[in-house]
Amino acid sequence: MGTAPAPDDRRTRQAALRRAIGVIGVGLPVVLPLGEVLFFRAGLPATISGFYYTDMRNVLVGAMCAVGVYLLYYPGYDRGDNLTSAVAGLGAITLALSPTTPPARAPTTAEAVAGVVHYVGAGAFFLALAYLSYFRFTRTAGAPTAQKLRRNVLYRVCGIVMVVAIALAVLLDNVLPEAVSGAVLPVFWLEVAAVLAFGLSWLVKGEALLQDR
Repeated sequence: MGTAPAPDDRRTRQAALRRAIGVIGVGLPVVLPLGEVLFFRAGLPATISGFYYTDMRNVLVGAMCAVGVYLLYYPGYDRGDNLTSAVAGLGAITLALSPTTPPARAPTTAEAVAGVVHYVGAGAFFLALAYLSYFRFTRTAGAPTAQKLRRNVLYRVCGIVMVVAIALAVLLDNVLPEAVSGAVLPVFWLEVAAVLAFGLSWLVKGEALLQDR
């Protein structure tokens, strides 16, 4: 039988996975639009999920599946961490493999069902990540350092941004006229804010930023 990893090994693996998740989170909303505009000379879709129907589809699906696997493998501090990260991981894989409804035509029945599954996965993904950032990342053993207090502020801000941005995106997607949404892309930019907040939170948790001196 194998032995449990030493505490230092576990900490190193945790930090590496957190940084990997954070890099993908911060990089995805930058790489997708730049790739679409610079390499394929196309405009931006109305949502990040809409990249599924562009030439950047494989980047979107591959990145979200990678995040999902990392989250499923992520070794948290306790069962609560592991359960929440597993929910987020399953949500990431679900939204990646169940595309949103096509933007340019009426969806078939199968596409409409996939679209519902996609939004359920996206909701689970962001809510679980927001919960991790706001409630789980802010815990500490003993008296927190000054840097830990700064990190906690950032974690809570990121958690709030994720929830508010996604809630506003859902609201505006249902109330704004299609012409306005297509011109301003409010849902896209709100989703960018949510993904960047998720990525930043994990980069900080992975000790890439604001680490203790």
